[in-house]
Amino acid sequence: MTDDDRNFIDRADSITGNLYGEPMSPERIVENFALYGLNKRAAALERFDAELRGEIDSSPHNLRRRIQLVDLRRRMGGLHEALRKAKR
Repeated sequence: MTDDDRNFIDRADSITGNLYGEPMSPERIVENFALYGLNKRAAALERFDAELRGEIDSSPHNLRRRIQLVDLRRRMGGLHEALRKAKR
């Protein structure tokens, strides 16, 4: 397996861009996340958290991407908690 130094959003943009011709919006990522089962959501959040614990590059592009990642993680975490409370 090769090392991929892209962040979650960059990987999602690349994959969906290749599949559908356009990158996936953060809203669409959260919608798809809601379709995951409990264990898959928890595993995805753990991988996301591990990525966020990594080094931060201080370039403007990387800082903007980092902010997008933190916002996406917050939204996914809130959705996960709401689904857990609804026993889904």
